[in-house]
Amino acid sequence: MKRDIFHAIADPTRRAIITLLALQAMTPNALAEHFNTSRQAVSKHIQILAECDVVTQKQSGREIYYHFNAKKMKEVDEWIERFRQLWDDKFNQLDDLLNDL
Repeated sequence: MKRDIFHAIADPTRRAIITLLALQAMTPNALAEHFNTSRQAVSKHIQILAECDVVTQKQSGREIYYHFNAKKMKEVDEWIERFRQLWDDKFNQLDDLLNDL
């Protein structure tokens, strides 16, 4: 079953993994060093991110490196964009109200 991007970013650990991979490609062991959890738990998070295409993997010798797929995050941006104008309008209304006080 393919998961969606919103499932992938719902978990704080997965968001932290995304942040790390946005800086540089990393192996599962290198990623696991950043968390107080087992290597298996980190691998499960990586698996979920891979199922959502948020990360891709490349073999380099005996090591597997995970890379952040920034294009996949476009789905999140497009979804949020629908609300951005609404939020801007509400904040502008609040600014107008506060200026009138």
